[in-house]
Amino acid sequence: MKRALVSVSDKSGVVAFCNALVKNGFEIISTGGTYKILVESGIKAIEIDEVTKFPECFEGRVKTLNPFVHGGILHRRDKQSHLNQAAELGVEAIDLVCVNLYPFKATIEKTDDFEEIIENIDIGGPAMVRSASKNFDSVMIVTDASDYEKVIDALENEKNTLEFRRNLMIKAFEHTAAYDSMIANYMNKRFNSGFGAKQFIVGSKVMDTRYGENPHQKGALYEFDKHYSNNFKTLKGEASFNNLNDLSGAVKIASAFGSDNAVCITKHGNPCGFAIRDNLVDAYVEALKCDPVSAFGGVVAVNGIVTKELALKMNEIFLEVIIAGRFTEEALEVFESKKRIKLFEMGSDKLVLANDEKDFKHIDGGFVYQDADKVNDDEVKNAKLMTTREATSQEKKDMEIAYKVASLTKSNCVVYVKNSAMVAVGMGMTSRVDASQCALKKAKEMGLDVTGAALASEAFFPFRDSIDAAAAAGVKSVIEPGGSIRDDEVIAAANEYGMSLYFSEVRHFLH
Repeated sequence: MKRALVSVSDKSGVVAFCNALVKNGFEIISTGGTYKILVESGIKAIEIDEVTKFPECFEGRVKTLNPFVHGGILHRRDKQSHLNQAAELGVEAIDLVCVNLYPFKATIEKTDDFEEIIENIDIGGPAMVRSASKNFDSVMIVTDASDYEKVIDALENEKNTLEFRRNLMIKAFEHTAAYDSMIANYMNKRFNSGFGAKQFIVGSKVMDTRYGENPHQKGALYEFDKHYSNNFKTLKGEASFNNLNDLSGAVKIASAFGSDNAVCITKHGNPCGFAIRDNLVDAYVEALKCDPVSAFGGVVAVNGIVTKELALKMNEIFLEVIIAGRFTEEALEVFESKKRIKLFEMGSDKLVLANDEKDFKHIDGGFVYQDADKVNDDEVKNAKLMTTREATSQEKKDMEIAYKVASLTKSNCVVYVKNSAMVAVGMGMTSRVDASQCALKKAKEMGLDVTGAALASEAFFPFRDSIDAAAAAGVKSVIEPGGSIRDDEVIAAANEYGMSLYFSEVRHFLH
């Protein structure tokens, strides 16, 4: 008779699984709570200490760390010497191991009690998973409840091939690697400010992309904490590698203002339109005015619900991607005839951010890792007035918008906002004054009046020339971090032009 060792923290589906194993000629060995639930459900099972010939001890810390368990899993069935030694030692084969691990993540989310956290570090479970994975040539290792039906199908329909077991093995090593990484990262966060000698970045695959940035590159989307599984639904088309990168930037900007009716248009990861209005149709119309040329084939993030009225307005030009909180059925019908457009929603009335605590970028030979940047709620509100003129309430709102958009735009950048809509933007420039002048040149080409706009820079102005250019365009209020050795010259220039100048004292480079 074949034997299966079943010991799971996640007990969903385990009774039905074990019933099916028994029907397929397996004898069940089990531990603790799993044993109890199986017996209560009428499944004949052998308690682990009958196999180990040793009681569970040290308050359950030691149950399965035993030669009768690991010998039963690990001995090779294709080597007569192993079979002889197993018979000599009285070690019986274990042919299937079903284990999932103590809920460490759930524990650290609910408590800061270090003793409880330590007790929820699984020892025996990973050891059994690794043993069974190492011996996948002969042993099936099952770590995911969603695989129970596949395993039974394999057993019943002659699909228990080496390739099938190998795939289970790979999944099992991923399972223990992710588990150990989570523990190591938690300990480093608790004791080393999150920056230990090793840093582990673990994501779960959501989907392959058609290719990477270019057709000759492979690509895929991986997620943290099921963010995309829970909050990203494809309604039309297929998200490419580049789409996902652009979507991320657009969503961050559009959702940076709480429940406001905000629309952000991006192209190649940079914002080319943004506005907040009382309704989303007006917000889109105003956002589009900033740079309708760049918006062609762009990505639009809508912080709300796309209605038929908004869909009809969007449908007037070619847009490659739209993401929103939700789409109405009538809105989807509007886009039905557009073959190339891609539609995604988050299943909520508003856009949803993951709010990742950490950020990292690949560099040649490694990656740089940091705390994620964000504009704090009071950062603009508490900015210091450096000039004699104070901004009006609308100018303060415009400064907040410009400042938040600038913090999410490639450096060097400047953002001009007027009446809660972006009217000019210069981004990714090697010179801040070039960014200012480029933005104003584009605004002039678009026929946009910058007079009375608020100007924001994500880093300090090193010279007064950007203030001179802004004043010539009619800018009335400026917000920047400050910190230049020529701050006095910049402040004097702003006073000279009767402008409001605020220092946030926080830099927001985005490289």
